[in-house]
Amino acid sequence: EKLTDLLQKLGLEANQLVRKSEAYYKENLKGLEITDNELIDVMIKNPKLIERPIVVAGDRAAIGRPPEAVLEII
Repeated sequence: EKLTDLLQKLGLEANQLVRKSEAYYKENLKGLEITDNELIDVMIKNPKLIERPIVVAGDRAAIGRPPEAVLEII
C-alpha cells in the first residue's frame, strides 16, 4: 500500500522505479512481462530494486537523483 501510494506521488509506473542495473533484476526479471502489482510485490520482497533516495513532501515525491530533482517539491 505504501509503495503504491509512493508511485502515485512520484507519478511513475512501477517499472520506472526499478533499478535495472541490480543483479536480481538482470537474473530474474529482465525480459519478463509482469503486471505493476506483481512488480510491486517483487520490489517489496527485494527492496534493493527500488530506485532511491526518494524524498516525500506532502502529497508530492521525487527521486533524489540528481539531487536537484528534490528542489522541485520542497
